[in-house]
Amino acid sequence: MSLTLKLPQFDGTIKSYALKAQPVLPVGPVGPFNRTVFAAAHVVIDPIATVDPFDASPKVDWDATLAFRDHLYRLGFRVAEAMDTAQRGMGVDWPVARELIQRSVRHARTVPGANLACGVGTDQLVPGDEVTLSQVEQAYREQFDVVQAEGGQVILMASRAMARAAKTADDYLLVYGRLLQDSDKPVILHWLGEMFDAALKGYWGSGDIPTAIDTVVALIRAHASKVEGIKVSLLEAKWEIELRRRLPPGVKMYTGDDFNYAELIEGDASGFSHGLLGIFDPIAPVAAVALGELAQGNALQFRALLDPTVALSREMFRAPTRHYKAGVVFLAWLNGHQNHFSMAGGLQAARGVAHYARLFELADACGVLGDPELACARMRQLLSVQCGIEN
Repeated sequence: MSLTLKLPQFDGTIKSYALKAQPVLPVGPVGPFNRTVFAAAHVVIDPIATVDPFDASPKVDWDATLAFRDHLYRLGFRVAEAMDTAQRGMGVDWPVARELIQRSVRHARTVPGANLACGVGTDQLVPGDEVTLSQVEQAYREQFDVVQAEGGQVILMASRAMARAAKTADDYLLVYGRLLQDSDKPVILHWLGEMFDAALKGYWGSGDIPTAIDTVVALIRAHASKVEGIKVSLLEAKWEIELRRRLPPGVKMYTGDDFNYAELIEGDASGFSHGLLGIFDPIAPVAAVALGELAQGNALQFRALLDPTVALSREMFRAPTRHYKAGVVFLAWLNGHQNHFSMAGGLQAARGVAHYARLFELADACGVLGDPELACARMRQLLSVQCGIEN
């Protein structure tokens, strides 16, 4: 099979592209790593059973969804389940997320060494002026109870309803403090910036990030025994480093910065970040090899492997950032983890074909296309159907 394709460009032209076709894959057993790393995992829908993707809850292909989690476990990753990468609030509603959590936690118990944490939010509430802090807290508690009943660990997700109902930083400290106090094991906090979800603007009671950091630090210091760590997704390294510097001993910083993760995970003399990232879903094999090098003390090789993936991630997570999930699922399809490119809510339509062509090039360049011939064949199918380019 020819590994040369005609690919559409953002300027409307078409260019010939010859694949590098040099996948980066682990050789032999992976790990252990010297960073704690979670991959936020996507959901595989059943595109035939999902009759009205724009207007109804998706039907999930549970076999393919759980098989992808096995793929991540084999590569040494923990799974961050039912997070925004799984389209929480963007195609996947709370009833589907609840079943996903229950199935995934139970499945993980059958996989030696598997470890996961699950997103707890308030997406059963419709944000509005009439929603009270008490209702937000009760919605959080409903989801808390589901995860804790299964024996899972909680990731306390940022909430659109909380952002709407809270008027001051003290409101966040009150609600979060009560939830942390009643948690049966340490949780991971979650700070998702407005670039991922505009409804989260001003989270922690302020649009000023240094002021918001002060609130987060006060919350964590008051409940340090109940906080394993915090994931920060602000796409600006300096804020993560500032918060990381101020965390109490034993509380982990999990980078959620899909633009700067390589340098943040490597760290410097002042410290390093662990990882809880959506980009780890599509780049898991390359990241596993890189993390193995870091664990062996080979920081230069770690960066040599991981730095090239950053260009891919920056294109995938470019504005509007909330549509990054489409790129995640696109690469899962190219790499054979599912047999279709369909998403909950029809979200595959959120990006244009030139974006997918660019992701294809960048994924090839950094070794993310594990089976270049399969990826090439599937890209041909996409180009033919979506824009009439025949290769």
